[in-house]
Amino acid sequence: MRLLLASLALILLAACGGEMDASPRRSDGVPLLAMLAAPDGAGTRELKAGRVSDARALLESSLTDDPDRVAALNDLAVSYYLEERVGAARQLYEEVLARGGAREQLAALVNLAELYALDGSAAAASAHLDAARAIDPARPEPIYALATLADASGDEVRAQALLREALQRDEGGAARRDLAFAYPEERLHLEALVAEAAGDVAGAEERWRALVAGRFPALAAAARRHLAEAP
Repeated sequence: MRLLLASLALILLAACGGEMDASPRRSDGVPLLAMLAAPDGAGTRELKAGRVSDARALLESSLTDDPDRVAALNDLAVSYYLEERVGAARQLYEEVLARGGAREQLAALVNLAELYALDGSAAAASAHLDAARAIDPARPEPIYALATLADASGDEVRAQALLREALQRDEGGAARRDLAFAYPEERLHLEALVAEAAGDVAGAEERWRALVAGRFPALAAAARRHLAEAP
Protein backbone atom coordinates (compact mmCIF):
# COMPACT_ATOMS: atom_id res chain seq x y z
CA MET A 1 0.00 0.00 0.00
CA ARG A 2 2.87 2.39 0.80
CA LEU A 3 4.32 1.76 -2.67
CA LEU A 4 0.96 2.47 -4.28
CA LEU A 5 0.54 5.68 -2.29
CA ALA A 6 4.04 6.86 -3.19
CA SER A 7 3.58 6.07 -6.88
CA LEU A 8 0.22 7.79 -7.00
CA ALA A 9 1.61 10.89 -5.29
CA LEU A 10 4.43 11.13 -7.82
CA ILE A 11 2.07 10.71 -10.78
CA LEU A 12 -0.40 13.27 -9.45
CA LEU A 13 2.45 15.72 -8.95
CA ALA A 14 3.65 15.20 -12.51
CA ALA A 15 0.14 15.40 -13.94
CA CYS A 16 -0.78 18.58 -12.10
CA GLY A 17 2.47 20.50 -12.23
CA GLY A 18 4.68 18.77 -14.73
CA GLU A 19 5.04 18.97 -18.45
CA MET A 20 2.46 17.06 -20.48
CA ASP A 21 3.79 13.95 -22.18
CA ALA A 22 3.94 14.00 -25.93
CA SER A 23 1.91 11.32 -27.70
CA PRO A 24 4.19 8.91 -29.62
CA ARG A 25 2.24 8.98 -32.91
CA ARG A 26 5.12 7.31 -34.78
CA SER A 27 4.67 6.82 -38.49
CA ASP A 28 4.48 3.06 -37.90
CA GLY A 29 2.40 3.37 -34.74
CA VAL A 30 -1.06 1.82 -34.47
CA PRO A 31 -3.71 2.86 -31.93
CA LEU A 32 -5.78 -0.06 -30.62
CA LEU A 33 -8.16 0.57 -27.70
CA ALA A 34 -8.15 1.06 -23.94
CA MET A 35 -9.88 -1.11 -21.36
CA LEU A 36 -11.50 0.07 -18.14
CA ALA A 37 -11.08 -2.16 -15.10
CA ALA A 38 -14.24 -0.87 -13.37
CA PRO A 39 -16.69 0.18 -16.12
CA ASP A 40 -19.33 1.08 -13.55
CA GLY A 41 -16.94 2.71 -11.07
CA ALA A 42 -16.31 6.32 -10.11
CA GLY A 43 -15.59 8.57 -13.06
CA THR A 44 -16.09 5.99 -15.79
CA ARG A 45 -19.45 7.41 -16.93
CA GLU A 46 -17.66 10.73 -17.41
CA LEU A 47 -14.83 9.01 -19.28
CA LYS A 48 -17.25 7.38 -21.72
CA ALA A 49 -18.98 10.74 -22.25
CA GLY A 50 -15.67 12.42 -23.08
CA ARG A 51 -15.57 14.53 -19.90
CA VAL A 52 -12.04 13.44 -19.13
CA SER A 53 -11.09 16.16 -16.62
CA ASP A 54 -14.25 15.44 -14.61
CA ALA A 55 -13.48 11.72 -14.71
CA ARG A 56 -9.92 12.30 -13.58
CA ALA A 57 -11.04 14.40 -10.62
CA LEU A 58 -13.52 11.73 -9.49
CA LEU A 59 -10.98 8.93 -9.87
CA GLU A 60 -8.30 10.86 -7.99
CA SER A 61 -10.79 11.55 -5.21
CA SER A 62 -11.75 7.87 -5.08
CA LEU A 63 -8.10 6.87 -4.74
CA THR A 64 -7.49 9.47 -2.07
CA ASP A 65 -10.30 7.88 -0.06
CA ASP A 66 -9.05 4.33 -0.70
CA PRO A 67 -5.61 3.95 -2.32
CA ASP A 68 -6.11 0.18 -2.60
CA ARG A 69 -8.70 0.54 -5.37
CA VAL A 70 -6.40 -0.79 -8.05
CA ALA A 71 -9.19 -0.88 -10.65
CA ALA A 72 -9.64 2.87 -10.14
CA LEU A 73 -5.89 3.28 -10.60
CA ASN A 74 -6.11 1.62 -14.02
CA ASP A 75 -9.02 3.82 -14.98
CA LEU A 76 -7.18 6.92 -13.76
CA ALA A 77 -4.31 5.85 -16.03
CA VAL A 78 -6.79 5.63 -18.91
CA SER A 79 -7.89 9.21 -18.18
CA TYR A 80 -4.26 10.35 -18.30
CA TYR A 81 -3.79 8.50 -21.56
CA LEU A 82 -6.87 10.15 -23.06
CA GLU A 83 -5.25 13.48 -22.16
CA GLU A 84 -2.07 12.27 -23.93
CA ARG A 85 -0.09 12.01 -20.67
CA VAL A 86 1.43 8.83 -21.99
CA GLY A 87 4.34 8.56 -19.55
CA ALA A 88 2.09 9.04 -16.52
CA ALA A 89 -0.37 6.47 -17.87
CA ARG A 90 2.40 3.94 -18.46
CA GLN A 91 3.69 4.23 -14.90
CA LEU A 92 0.24 3.63 -13.45
CA TYR A 93 -0.46 0.69 -15.78
CA GLU A 94 2.77 -0.92 -14.61
CA GLU A 95 1.76 -0.31 -10.98
CA VAL A 96 -1.61 -1.96 -11.67
CA LEU A 97 0.14 -4.91 -13.30
CA ALA A 98 2.35 -5.32 -10.24
CA ARG A 99 -0.38 -5.01 -7.61
CA GLY A 100 -3.73 -5.81 -9.18
CA GLY A 101 -5.90 -8.89 -9.26
CA ALA A 102 -6.66 -10.84 -12.42
CA ARG A 103 -9.22 -8.36 -13.82
CA GLU A 104 -6.97 -5.35 -13.17
CA GLN A 105 -3.90 -7.08 -14.60
CA LEU A 106 -5.81 -8.04 -17.73
CA ALA A 107 -6.88 -4.42 -18.27
CA ALA A 108 -3.36 -3.13 -17.64
CA LEU A 109 -1.90 -5.58 -20.17
CA VAL A 110 -4.41 -4.49 -22.82
CA ASN A 111 -3.62 -0.85 -22.13
CA LEU A 112 0.15 -1.33 -22.13
CA ALA A 113 -0.26 -3.18 -25.44
CA GLU A 114 -1.74 -0.04 -26.96
CA LEU A 115 1.25 2.02 -25.84
CA TYR A 116 3.62 -0.50 -27.42
CA ALA A 117 1.58 -0.55 -30.63
CA LEU A 118 1.62 3.24 -30.78
CA ASP A 119 5.38 3.13 -30.38
CA GLY A 120 5.66 0.82 -33.38
CA SER A 121 6.37 -2.33 -31.33
CA ALA A 122 3.73 -4.67 -32.73
CA ALA A 123 5.46 -7.79 -31.38
CA ALA A 124 5.49 -6.44 -27.81
CA ALA A 125 1.87 -5.33 -28.15
CA SER A 126 0.84 -8.78 -29.37
CA ALA A 127 2.73 -10.47 -26.50
CA HIS A 128 0.94 -8.29 -23.93
CA LEU A 129 -2.44 -9.07 -25.50
CA ASP A 130 -1.68 -12.80 -25.55
CA ALA A 131 -0.80 -12.55 -21.84
CA ALA A 132 -4.11 -10.78 -21.21
CA ARG A 133 -5.98 -13.56 -23.02
CA ALA A 134 -4.21 -16.16 -20.90
CA ILE A 135 -5.56 -14.54 -17.72
CA ASP A 136 -9.18 -14.90 -18.87
CA PRO A 137 -9.76 -16.41 -22.33
CA ALA A 138 -13.45 -15.49 -22.13
CA ARG A 139 -12.86 -11.73 -22.07
CA PRO A 140 -13.36 -10.17 -25.54
CA GLU A 141 -11.35 -6.96 -25.03
CA PRO A 142 -7.86 -8.35 -25.77
CA ILE A 143 -9.30 -10.24 -28.74
CA TYR A 144 -10.77 -7.03 -30.19
CA ALA A 145 -7.36 -5.40 -29.76
CA LEU A 146 -5.58 -8.33 -31.42
CA ALA A 147 -8.03 -8.13 -34.33
CA THR A 148 -7.31 -4.44 -34.92
CA LEU A 149 -3.56 -5.05 -34.61
CA ALA A 150 -3.69 -7.92 -37.11
CA ASP A 151 -5.74 -5.87 -39.56
CA ALA A 152 -3.36 -2.90 -39.31
CA SER A 153 -0.47 -5.31 -39.94
CA GLY A 154 -2.10 -6.59 -43.13
CA ASP A 155 -3.13 -10.01 -41.79
CA GLU A 156 -6.77 -9.70 -42.79
CA VAL A 157 -7.59 -13.40 -42.45
CA ARG A 158 -6.39 -13.50 -38.84
CA ALA A 159 -8.11 -10.19 -38.09
CA GLN A 160 -11.45 -11.55 -39.33
CA ALA A 161 -11.10 -14.75 -37.31
CA LEU A 162 -10.22 -12.85 -34.15
CA LEU A 163 -13.07 -10.40 -34.65
CA ARG A 164 -15.57 -13.24 -35.06
CA GLU A 165 -14.30 -14.75 -31.81
CA ALA A 166 -14.54 -11.42 -29.97
CA LEU A 167 -18.08 -10.82 -31.21
CA GLN A 168 -19.13 -14.30 -30.10
CA ARG A 169 -17.74 -13.63 -26.62
CA ASP A 170 -19.34 -10.17 -26.53
CA GLU A 171 -22.92 -11.00 -27.41
CA GLY A 172 -24.89 -7.77 -27.19
CA GLY A 173 -21.74 -5.62 -27.41
CA ALA A 174 -21.51 -4.64 -23.72
CA ALA A 175 -17.72 -4.99 -23.57
CA ARG A 176 -17.31 -3.00 -26.77
CA ARG A 177 -19.42 -0.16 -25.39
CA ASP A 178 -17.18 0.03 -22.32
CA LEU A 179 -13.97 0.52 -24.30
CA ALA A 180 -12.17 3.86 -24.31
CA PHE A 181 -10.54 5.45 -27.35
CA ALA A 182 -7.88 8.14 -27.28
CA TYR A 183 -8.08 8.81 -31.02
CA PRO A 184 -11.12 8.84 -33.30
CA GLU A 185 -9.19 6.67 -35.77
CA GLU A 186 -9.02 3.69 -33.42
CA ARG A 187 -12.77 3.85 -32.79
CA LEU A 188 -13.41 4.13 -36.54
CA HIS A 189 -11.14 1.16 -37.21
CA LEU A 190 -12.96 -1.17 -34.83
CA GLU A 191 -16.37 0.10 -35.96
CA ALA A 192 -15.43 -0.48 -39.61
CA LEU A 193 -14.33 -4.05 -38.88
CA VAL A 194 -17.54 -4.75 -36.94
CA ALA A 195 -19.69 -3.21 -39.68
CA GLU A 196 -17.89 -5.28 -42.30
CA ALA A 197 -18.41 -8.46 -40.25
CA ALA A 198 -22.12 -7.64 -39.95
CA GLY A 199 -22.47 -7.17 -43.71
CA ASP A 200 -23.04 -3.41 -43.38
CA VAL A 201 -21.19 -2.48 -46.56
CA ALA A 202 -22.21 1.19 -46.54
CA GLY A 203 -21.36 1.67 -42.86
CA ALA A 204 -17.99 0.01 -43.26
CA GLU A 205 -17.16 2.01 -46.40
CA GLU A 206 -18.02 5.29 -44.68
CA ARG A 207 -15.61 4.51 -41.86
CA TRP A 208 -12.84 3.22 -44.15
CA ARG A 209 -13.01 6.45 -46.17
CA ALA A 210 -12.74 8.51 -42.98
CA LEU A 211 -9.70 6.45 -41.94
CA VAL A 212 -7.94 7.10 -45.25
CA ALA A 213 -7.78 10.77 -44.24
CA GLY A 214 -6.68 9.98 -40.68
CA ARG A 215 -3.38 10.63 -38.91
CA PHE A 216 -2.13 7.04 -38.76
CA PRO A 217 -0.52 5.75 -41.97
CA ALA A 218 -0.95 2.07 -41.01
CA LEU A 219 -4.69 2.53 -40.53
CA ALA A 220 -4.99 4.60 -43.71
CA ALA A 221 -3.23 1.82 -45.63
CA ALA A 222 -5.55 -0.80 -44.10
CA ALA A 223 -8.56 1.33 -45.04
CA ARG A 224 -7.39 1.65 -48.64
CA ARG A 225 -6.94 -2.12 -48.79
CA HIS A 226 -10.46 -2.75 -47.53
CA LEU A 227 -11.92 -0.23 -49.95
CA ALA A 228 -10.09 -1.83 -52.85
CA GLU A 229 -11.49 -5.25 -51.87
CA ALA A 230 -15.07 -4.00 -51.43
CA PRO A 231 -17.60 -5.45 -53.89
